[in-house]
Amino acid sequence: MIRPDLVDCWIFRLPPAGEVEVLLIRRAPGRILPGLWQCVSGSVDGDERVALAALREVAEETGLAGAAIEAFYDLDLVNQFHEPSVDGVLTAAVFAVRVASDASVTLSHEHDDQRWLPIEEAWSEVVWPGYREAIARIGDHLLDPDRAPWFELALETGARRVGAWPAPGEAAR
Repeated sequence: MIRPDLVDCWIFRLPPAGEVEVLLIRRAPGRILPGLWQCVSGSVDGDERVALAALREVAEETGLAGAAIEAFYDLDLVNQFHEPSVDGVLTAAVFAVRVASDASVTLSHEHDDQRWLPIEEAWSEVVWPGYREAIARIGDHLLDPDRAPWFELALETGARRVGAWPAPGEAAR
């Protein structure tokens, strides 16, 4: 078993009138990669469950937790990249959360700005190929009612939602 060094978690919402929006947050000055527009990202603490680390980081970096989160997903994506500051290759397990359309973001000191953008604009704004792939997977899989249940995780445990999958040819709940 390989445990990732980091977790990334993309936040998206479905506004009542309009297209899906992805939250981009900008890294604050004084941090590695200042000015980078990104998703929530952070480390896994000790023996913490990987998926739950993603939810913890979402709460810490954006204040989004509890009733604000409507669904939690594993994007079936692990990014790996060379990081010069540690002179090594790091891995990041990638997740997504769908939040209520009226959910309010409160940024931590790690970020200095936020933007909700339509999927295509968010995809164009981010730099790293892994970020683009994650955003594409939100559009390709999580917005499809037949595919989304296969990616959904339980908020309480971070485990697959057993029995949540639709029968073949049948749309999810």
